[in-house]
Amino acid sequence: MDSRRIITHLRDRVLADALYEDGQLAELSLVPEGQESLLGNIYVGKVNHIVKNIQAAFVEVEKGVLCYLPLEDVRHPIYTKPKKRDALTEGDELLVQVSREAVKTKAPSVTTNLNLTGRYLVLTTGNRVTGYSAKLTSGEKKRLSGLLETFPLPEAGLIVRTNAGQAEEAEIRREYERLLEQYHDLLEHGVHRTVYSCVKRSRSPWLTSLLGSRRGNLTEILTDDRILYGQILEFLMEEMPAEAEKLRLYEDRMLSLQALYRMEKGLSDALSRKVLLKSGADLVIEPTEALTVIDVNSGKCTKGKDRQETIRKINREAASEIARQMRLRNLSGIILVDFVDMESRKDGQELLRFMRELLKRDPMKAAAVDITELGLMELTRKKQKKTLLEQAKECGI
Repeated sequence: MDSRRIITHLRDRVLADALYEDGQLAELSLVPEGQESLLGNIYVGKVNHIVKNIQAAFVEVEKGVLCYLPLEDVRHPIYTKPKKRDALTEGDELLVQVSREAVKTKAPSVTTNLNLTGRYLVLTTGNRVTGYSAKLTSGEKKRLSGLLETFPLPEAGLIVRTNAGQAEEAEIRREYERLLEQYHDLLEHGVHRTVYSCVKRSRSPWLTSLLGSRRGNLTEILTDDRILYGQILEFLMEEMPAEAEKLRLYEDRMLSLQALYRMEKGLSDALSRKVLLKSGADLVIEPTEALTVIDVNSGKCTKGKDRQETIRKINREAASEIARQMRLRNLSGIILVDFVDMESRKDGQELLRFMRELLKRDPMKAAAVDITELGLMELTRKKQKKTLLEQAKECGI
């Protein structure tokens, strides 16, 4: 079973949240101390203006903070005042949730489909159906479907997460009742708040990491900060009581938590342009304004009798590392990969299938689309928050 260890560390006014899987750094986020992200927050927003030629509205969630709302995304909106017409109009006040952070010159995005997220379930207000994680087995889906039929679900939908597959029915029911209580609170109290109010603030990044951990494979949660320790313990006791015993306050004065897990080296490598592979080959990762380009260099590794077999091995090794780097650096949007040239089209298609299997492990929606006429593999990954490089710049690193 895979092991997962979460490390939360505060130093030089920067909060670093790291996730290690089987001893290898898998995710890393950096936040300046005291800075809060808008991502996931639910606001009483006001429609500032509507731009029909791009089929979008701009909604003000805080004074001077405009967010992009695609009109096609406006399904079952929750207005603060009754409306005679269904269509969105300027001046309307409604509940919206920030679905994507501001990225470079792009404004944050919001949605009227409010998501209330738990460890096993996500309650949705706009998409009023029940959906299941693709990673659940048919037997798990059948069991969970029978359970969910007993849940009252007034004008809302559910997404059943992978974690629910091995969860006890009582745990799922308790979480559902908590989410339903939050939903009713939004309907009964949130709609009566003044415009620009934040009616529900999102969890901190390290708490989101905890919710995403699969049942049974969370080995340890470590922090060297007493305030963070208290916050995490409070969260665990409410949301994940069975995991509370895995939380530990690191107090070794001889060796810092940062040094023990070589966090500075991990961050330096994750921000580096070049990534060395065990075979001696390397990756060169170049983010641009429109997309990210990754070049696989074989160096002197392709010399020898069976050159094509060597290339196949290098490309598979590179694919595994690219899947890890996409997640670690939080690369998103379009990613083009120039693998070492392969003579056989069959080898290219096999590499594409291999990459698709690797990307299924990514918690963020990611896909290997195809190999272009120029031999570049086209990947995509959902854009939700800033890249690690952008986070580091904000923290002055």
